[in-house]
Amino acid sequence: MAKKGKGNRIQVILECTEHKQSGMPGMSRYITTKNKKNSAERLELKKYNPVLKKVTVHKEIK
Repeated sequence: MAKKGKGNRIQVILECTEHKQSGMPGMSRYITTKNKKNSAERLELKKYNPVLKKVTVHKEIK
């Protein structure tokens, strides 16, 4: 069966909040998709930050 289209799924960028505050060079970002109809608010997930070498909170930007 063929897909009819993307529908309500959009691509979002997640950026580390702790890395921004630490002042270290570089940036930890992830790209994911979300359903804008089911979750209208900004996405917040715990993801691994390779520069800080720990799991931190990543928030949706833009």
